[in-house]
Amino acid sequence: MLPPLIRGEHRSCFGVTEPDAGLDTTHISTFARRREDGGYVVNGRKVWTSTAQRADHILLVTRTTPIEDCERPTDGMSVFYTDFDRSKIDVHEIANMGRKAVDSNAIFIDGLEVPEEDRIGAEGEGFKVLLHGLNAERIIVAAAAVGFGMYVLEKAAAYARERVVFGRPIGQNQAIQHPLASVWMRLQAAELMTYKAATLYDQGKPCGLEANTARNLAGSAAYEAAFRAVRTHGGFGFAQEYHVERYFRESVLNFIAPVSEELILSYVAEKALGMPKSY
Repeated sequence: MLPPLIRGEHRSCFGVTEPDAGLDTTHISTFARRREDGGYVVNGRKVWTSTAQRADHILLVTRTTPIEDCERPTDGMSVFYTDFDRSKIDVHEIANMGRKAVDSNAIFIDGLEVPEEDRIGAEGEGFKVLLHGLNAERIIVAAAAVGFGMYVLEKAAAYARERVVFGRPIGQNQAIQHPLASVWMRLQAAELMTYKAATLYDQGKPCGLEANTARNLAGSAAYEAAFRAVRTHGGFGFAQEYHVERYFRESVLNFIAPVSEELILSYVAEKALGMPKSY
């Protein structure tokens, strides 16, 4: 499965989130029914499926056993990597406030035939397969947010050094300096936590707490960097010419995807502070 992706011969999308389940992945309703002559037939729908406009394969999370028939909610799920058969999958792009480089879509699956060899791992153990990749995803998103934040911060700092008002660069004013300096420190802390999480992941050690913490620190710091960039630019920050308004819109996604800030805080409270599980 991997070599064609690495060579760029295949383009894949990821089908996990559903409109009625959201982050409660165990309650997805997309179902893969086993056929008597082998393989599966999948029916259901997914939302926020990135790159589905161009994908030729899909990593698809389904149920293979109804949740009510499972001992635990995490049982009875299976993961498939299979052809994106557009005769069986209807794709509708979702218009959104940013992230124009990648299309986001709602997809509707009707009678998609999937061979058994396209299943990843054992039937019913898909949740374990899914979790294996989530920490890596958190780390990658955190790293991207750090890079995004540092880039936007440098744009704000450059403007502050060059923009002259009342006969002096606005960057000479502490009301401009201090917020930008604070953002720089927050980004440095987020970067270190990202490296810590990545190191643990590479060593095969548990890193869920660190990965989620990095994701939250980096996302909020990137948002603050973009917000401060708009304010540093003043009226021009509201203009499209300087692009910082676009960066600000892009930064909002950090509080929502791939996991909400609130769910991360609940997870940290449980795992780091020993508080009762709240979700």
